[in-house]
This record gives sequence, structure tokens and C-alpha cells, in this order.
Amino acid sequence: MAKVRKQDALDYHASGRPGKIEVVPTKPYASQRDLSLAYSPGVAEPCLKIAENPADVYKYTSKANLVAVISNGTAVLGLGDIGPLASKPVMEGKGLLFKIFADIDVFDIEIDAKDPELFIQTVKAIAPTFGGINLEDIKAPEAFEIERRLKEELDIPLMHDDQHGTAIISAAALLNALELAKKRIGKVKIVISGAGAAAISCAKLYMALGASVNNIFMFDSKGLIHAERSDLDEMKQLFATHKKDETLEESFKGADVFIGLSKGNIVSKEMIAAMAKNPIVFALANPDPEISYKDAMATRDDIIMATGRSDHPNQVNNVLGFPFIFRGALDVRATGINEEMKLAAVKAIANLAKETIPEEVIEAYGEKHISFGRDQIIPKPLDPRLIYHVAPAVARAAMESGIAKNPITDWNEYEMILKKRLGLDNKLVRNLTTKAQSNPKRVVFAEADNVKILKAAQNTSEEGICIPILLGRRKLIESLVAEYSIEIPDMIIIDPKSDTEKMRRQIYGKAFFEKRKRKGVTEYEAIQLMRERNHFGAMMVEMGDADAMISGLTRNYRDVVRPAIQVIGLQKDVKTVAGVYILNTKRGPMFLADTTINMNPTAEQIAEITFNVARTLRKLKVTPKIALLSYSNFGSAPGDDSEKMAEAVKILHENHPTLIVDGEVQANFALNNELMNEKFSFSQLANKEVNTLIFPNLSSGNIAYKLLQEITEGDAIGPVLVGLKKSIHVLQMGSSVREIVNMVKVAVVDAQTK
Repeated sequence: MAKVRKQDALDYHASGRPGKIEVVPTKPYASQRDLSLAYSPGVAEPCLKIAENPADVYKYTSKANLVAVISNGTAVLGLGDIGPLASKPVMEGKGLLFKIFADIDVFDIEIDAKDPELFIQTVKAIAPTFGGINLEDIKAPEAFEIERRLKEELDIPLMHDDQHGTAIISAAALLNALELAKKRIGKVKIVISGAGAAAISCAKLYMALGASVNNIFMFDSKGLIHAERSDLDEMKQLFATHKKDETLEESFKGADVFIGLSKGNIVSKEMIAAMAKNPIVFALANPDPEISYKDAMATRDDIIMATGRSDHPNQVNNVLGFPFIFRGALDVRATGINEEMKLAAVKAIANLAKETIPEEVIEAYGEKHISFGRDQIIPKPLDPRLIYHVAPAVARAAMESGIAKNPITDWNEYEMILKKRLGLDNKLVRNLTTKAQSNPKRVVFAEADNVKILKAAQNTSEEGICIPILLGRRKLIESLVAEYSIEIPDMIIIDPKSDTEKMRRQIYGKAFFEKRKRKGVTEYEAIQLMRERNHFGAMMVEMGDADAMISGLTRNYRDVVRPAIQVIGLQKDVKTVAGVYILNTKRGPMFLADTTINMNPTAEQIAEITFNVARTLRKLKVTPKIALLSYSNFGSAPGDDSEKMAEAVKILHENHPTLIVDGEVQANFALNNELMNEKFSFSQLANKEVNTLIFPNLSSGNIAYKLLQEITEGDAIGPVLVGLKKSIHVLQMGSSVREIVNMVKVAVVDAQTK
């Protein structure tokens, strides 16, 4: 776990705009008309509609996507009763997690009320504002009564996350751990240290999954909960099934499962050693677990362990559950969050842990390889698939249990909506994947001695996208494959420098010489160049021994482009090669050109680049809507760049009248329909969602795409080379595995069309 210094934490919360969340308008507000619609007099119309039909509140307001995070600050994290004001940073943090993981808007509400009845009445009074309520950091036993009453008296999704969040995530982990240990939940002995809201909720959920109450040994601060004790509240009495007392240490003898929800360093190595075969240990106290991960793992080779910490495998983190549980509940307008919905979340989370882990998740955690097993019994918190696995399961359970007011009818569409909420939906990439899989090609990976390239080769091979051809030193590639547990069936490795490739170097070199003999290249030089992987790989494509090549992860851009142009050459009707970047954004894919090749193209070259980019987009099943950018809007500011772009538009309108293209125009107008319609309604781009931006020179294009990529944190594909005879494409230095995989998809589809 990364070290967090006190001052760093204070600076984080205080820097810039204090706090972690803000309210952002979702409707236009630039004009007096907008304000009149937003407030008086226009706002009266939705008010009247809602008065007539209360369900219309979900149509005309934010209620459908608004959750209240409510606390009285009586049990904050590990800080205890610090009061409502001091709890606000935590509640804001919870709001941030709701937003970034499930696109749910949040108001955090801190109530100065320790009396349960006052707290309940306050929440009930403000409940009409919200689509759901997340109770947070309320001490037991009051938390039980508060949640029970509010669930009975309100008709919106409500959950005390401290109870049920930990229960749901730990239950998912427990199911998978028991499967690995080859044990049945109804037979195992479970020891639980802690008897607060989370512990009791965990035990009850385990029982709903089949655990026997007689096999649960629960300890509070006074010891084992057993039948002879007279100091037990109603909740604890449920677990007072044991007739005699025993110590925590004694309970570990023969125990199958330990759940720690109490305090750090109360479990010894000897206690772990006394447990049954394949013991399951969830030491969830934070920041210090009941027994350290290091000590527990050193004690037993057969242990399956989870903690609440991010620096060890199997982090039981509530963020795996609550955002997606509320997402599913809100989307069907559930009248509550019932046991069926919780169990559905448990099973969805458990099942997701068994699926192949996306490479971007592996990279995010700095691992070499992650798969279902003792170190992967629950998904990672940053797994982007959680939203479209857990939320639909919860929504379906709400429908089947009869508490959904707005049932979902098209589950495929719902999954796409969920992906789109977080910018995960990308029709372009889906189409590329489908098309690439329909006719996979042989792709040369020119930098196969890089682990990212090897992982991308594995992924694309497994997806049926391509047949990888790996260029590099065989021993190094084989050692990386072994180290990172990479599996590529029938792996093809070629070392252009090896003696076994001498004959092919001769053949390729002579063919290259014929292409370049009047360009200052001798036959000897041509043959020697074949020892260089970019030349060798390009010649493989040229000679028909491969269909496509990607390179550039570790090489200078020109070192890849130059061999490609020299070896492959341009398409018959192309004079100017261009580089196109694809940025996957929430508004959909954006295509930016030229970002990598031409320093200061002429109007004629820009027109040609624009047409070739449009032709490429059509091959990708995308309708191009193109803006030629400048600092000027339709002649407003004369100058070389603006006049050049205007001339390029004129050429395009004359030669390609059906192409949706216009300019010169400033970027904000190109991307803002309201601005374009207000000022330049005559433009072809009015009422169009522009998806392609053409820049006047390399400097502006390159700067723009790199700024956009960093600011939006969107996935990038590219630069895609437009205009070559065959499929060769250049990676951006430092590309992620996900970006490399997407580039391979582009290369395969490009090879199919050539």
C-alpha cells in the first residue's frame, strides 16, 4: 500500500477547489432563454406534470440518478465517533466513488443526530429528493434499527454499506475460496472476530448462502457469543448457539474459515497453524489486519488469504459492490435493496473473478499475470467489467423479486448503456474486433522482445484476431514468455539476424535493392538492412509472407515510417501519406489528422489527406463528419493557415460534393452544435456530430491529440497510417497493451481491405 503522508492528504483535499465533488449543470445556461427555461417561468411546466403524475419526477429531474450518502459520524472508518462535520470528507469520498465507478450523482448529507428516531425522521423528510440512500458510518446497534425502519418506511433503494458492502464482497470471495479449497459452505467451521454491523451482516449473508449458524463462532470485545451470556442484544443473540465459552485461540483449532472484522494483530502464527487443511483467512481490519499477510503466508503453504489492503492480493473492497448495486437498483426503480439483489451481486462478483482478466487491469496493478486462483478470488476494484456484470444481475433480481417499477426489456442495450456511462462503449472497437475475427491475418510484431508486445500477441491470438509472427532474439523472447506466463499456441519466432534467416535476408535484400537501386542503395547495403527488424518485417508483408506489421513501441517514429514507405510504397492514387489518431471518448471515437507525418501540407495535400481519411473511416463503418480546423471561422481572421484550410474545403466541395466537410473553423465551434447552429447555421456541420478533425500543420495536430489524450485519459489507437499499399502501422512509444491490441485490430482490418 502506497505510503500516505498526513500533509499530502491535507494538501490533496485543500488544493484548488476544496473538497472532492461539485455540482455540474446538465442543461444549457448561456442565454436568458436558457435561464427562463431552467427556472421561472419555464420550470413551472415540469412541476405541474409531476404534480399530476408523481412518476414523472424521474423524467424531468435528476432523482433517477441521485443518491444521498448520509451519516451522523458516529462510526467513521477507524476514527470512531468524530461527529457529522468531521465525517464530511469521507462522505464526499464516497460520492466520488459512486460517480467514477457507476456514474451516479451524489449529495453527501451529514446529520447532527445521534438519537435514532431523530435520524430516521430527518432522512424520511428529505427522501423525496433522492432515487436512493446510502447510509454510512453509523455505529451499531443503532445502525440496525435505523436501516430496518427506513427500509420499511421508504420506497427507494436504501442500504447501510458498512453492513452489507463488506458482507457482499467477502461472501463472493468466500464462495470462490471454498471452491478452491474443495469445501462446502454448509460444513465449514467459521470463526468471526468482531460483532459489529459488518460482522453480523456478513454472518447472516453467509447463512443465506448455506452456512450453518451452529458452525459460526462469533467473538465480540467480551469474548465468544454463547448461550450463557446475558449481555447480548437482539442481533447478537442470533449467534448464541454454543453452550459453553472458549477463547478466540481455542476456536481456531480445526477452523476452516476466519473472518476478521475487529482490530489488528490479534491472531498469531500458531493460531493459523492450528486451522484445518486449506484454511481461508480474511483479515479485514484496516489499516492493520488481524494478522499480517506476510506472517500468515509464511505459516501455511495452503492458505487462501484476503485483506482490506490494496498492497496484497484479494482486497475485500466495498467499491466492488455498492456503486453497481445502486446502479442496477436505480435503473429499474427498485423500491428497495432486498436479499435477492444482494445474493445476485455476490454471485455476479464471484463469477467475474473466474473470467480472463483484461490486460489493462493487470497493467494497472503492476502484475505479470493474474488468473483465478488463490491470489485472485475476487475481481480487482479497477476492473471495468464490474458495472456491466453486477448492475444487470442486481436489476434482474429486483425484477424477479417483484420490486422493480421500471423493468428492463433489452439486456444487450442495457449493457451498452452501462458501458457508455463510463466511456466503455466503443462501437468502433467492437466492429473492428468482429471484422478482424471474421478473417484473421498474419501480423508481424517487430518488437517481440518487449513484454507488452508479447502480451498483446497473446491477447490477439486468443481472441482469434491474428496469427502473430514474433521478430527478435529467440532466447530472450522465450525467457519473457516463461517469466510472464504468456501462452501463444504454435508460436512463430523469427530472428532476422540469425544464421537460419541468411537465405531469406538474401531474397528480401535483392528485392529491396530493385526498389531502391536508383535511390542510392547498393545491393550489399540492401541485404544488410534486412538484419534490421523494421525492414525485414516490412519485406515480409511486401513479399506475401505476412499480411500486416506493427512497430514503434520502442523505436523512433521515423525509423518505422521510413522503411514502410520505402518497402511498401503508396497506394496507386495516393501522393501523401498521413497519420490518423483515434481517441475513444465519451462522445464516441474522434479521428485526428494529420498528426504525425506532414510538417506543413499545402491546401491540395490537406484536401487529399481529408479524402483519404474519410475513405479509411468508411472502411471502418464510420460516417465521416469532418471539420478543417484553424484559428479562424469562415474567413473571420485571414492568414496563411486559415486561407489554406478554406482553399482545401473548396477543393473538397468541388471534387467530393457528398462528403460532409466544412471549415475553416475553430475547434470549439466544430465540437459544439449549439455554438455552430447559433453563429454558422449555413455550415454543413450545423446539427452534425463532428467526429473528424483535420489540422493545418503537424505542430497543431500533434499538440492537440497529445493534450486531448492526457486530459481526457481516453484510449488512443494510432497513429494509423493512411495511404500505404499494404498494412503497416506505427505504435506510439509507451502504448499500453490495450492500445497495442486495438492497433492490431486496425492492422488486420486494413489488411483485409487491401
